[in-house]
Amino acid sequence: MSIIKVENLTFSHLGSYDNVFENVSFTIDTEWKLGFVGRNGRGKTTFLNLLLGKYPYQGKIISSVQFDYFPYEVKDEGMLTLEVLEQICPTAQEWQFYKEFNSLEVDAAEVLHRPFGTLSKGEQTKALLIALFLNEGHFLLIDEPTNHLDLQARQVVSRYLQSKKGFVLVSHDRQFLDGCVDHVLSLNRANIEVQKGNFSSFMTNFENQQKFEQTQNARLQGEIENLRQAAVRTAGWSDRIEKTKKGVFDSGYVGHKSAKMMKRAKAIEYRQEKAIEQKSQLLKNTEVVESLKIHPINYWAETLVRLENVAVSFDGKVVCRDISFDIKRGERVALSGKNGCGKSSIIKLILQLFSPHVGKIHIGSGLKISYVSQDTSWLNGKLKDFASANGIDESLFLAILRKLDFSREQFDKDVKDFSAGQKKKVLIAKSLCEQAHLYIWDEPLNYIDVYSRMQIEQLLCEFKPTMLFVEHDGAFRDLIATKVIELK
Repeated sequence: MSIIKVENLTFSHLGSYDNVFENVSFTIDTEWKLGFVGRNGRGKTTFLNLLLGKYPYQGKIISSVQFDYFPYEVKDEGMLTLEVLEQICPTAQEWQFYKEFNSLEVDAAEVLHRPFGTLSKGEQTKALLIALFLNEGHFLLIDEPTNHLDLQARQVVSRYLQSKKGFVLVSHDRQFLDGCVDHVLSLNRANIEVQKGNFSSFMTNFENQQKFEQTQNARLQGEIENLRQAAVRTAGWSDRIEKTKKGVFDSGYVGHKSAKMMKRAKAIEYRQEKAIEQKSQLLKNTEVVESLKIHPINYWAETLVRLENVAVSFDGKVVCRDISFDIKRGERVALSGKNGCGKSSIIKLILQLFSPHVGKIHIGSGLKISYVSQDTSWLNGKLKDFASANGIDESLFLAILRKLDFSREQFDKDVKDFSAGQKKKVLIAKSLCEQAHLYIWDEPLNYIDVYSRMQIEQLLCEFKPTMLFVEHDGAFRDLIATKVIELK
């Protein structure tokens, strides 16, 4: 066992006047299974890069372990998977790879001797985690491993990580974190703190702390106002007593009384300053989750979309078949199944972005659809130009982004420089600006922070728009879906 010690860490990006971290100090045990959480754009990936020594910083990071980073960059995807893994972990034996793949429910004999580039994204994720964990004595920095994993694969990988130790895991999937971490590293507004337990216990403690501070804040605000009024009254009494003095014939009684009043005023002032000082220590880490709104249009017919015995194929290979379901007014339909089973293809058929299929698809006449795609790589330019190009109200669009924790400074930046989570929020904010009969969201929560997920959940539960969505966050799907369609 050893420790990673961070002392007075201060860092800002080149050319920026804003510190990402300022005088941050904490200690990590290298045997912990550590979940790393925080709002999008706060600096989680930046901190991992600081551990890797990629940027200069002020302060100290003291460690006796070597860091490995996931996702590992495979430069030649034409290499066999076995060769890639041996390159990452040259000390491992082939039987060890077989054993680890078995733990992750992957057929090692089939995967190891295929070119790495032919593996699915989920298989690549599992393969790289295996090789990195076989580097004994290394401390693994795992950055967003769930984005290419379906719900079942997330459960498998979470169990796998639970059997390991010595890692920091950046993830926003609450069920995934609960299944595999024993400590939480929280990147807050004002500091970084470490807490023992899984994500749920951390969140309970964090919310209780915020409620306590809000109660204390309200009490102190009342106390400060009472002291302010008392100080005004005392000062007035002192002035009136001073005016009753009779010059040289004053016996001293009135002056003494005036001085006593002034002393009392000073005492009140001191108590007021202490109360203000106490108040200033509160609410620094409060996460304000403001309510969002959506503007669904009520469709004239009960059924908006109907699929009858639909099958989709690529290059002669059937991806999915015998798909039949309706989307009725007020329903929130979740498409579920393993990666590659055709969920996104079904969505593109409904959007008429993809045509090769058999079976029947009925799209309601005049149906207005708002779409959030998986892909954000095409986003670029200023937010105001994005709003104009998509015909949405700029003021409303920016107001929604503010509620999703965007700072005003970000409004002047190029969208291509946003974090992955911030880009996803841009697409969600666009959809919330659009009036539609049907909202189709394809993996909307990829990279989205926990607090924003809860905002979006609250929104959908309150407004109940008609939806078709794909989402591998089990907590979100369980709460939002009124109907689940399993694709085989």
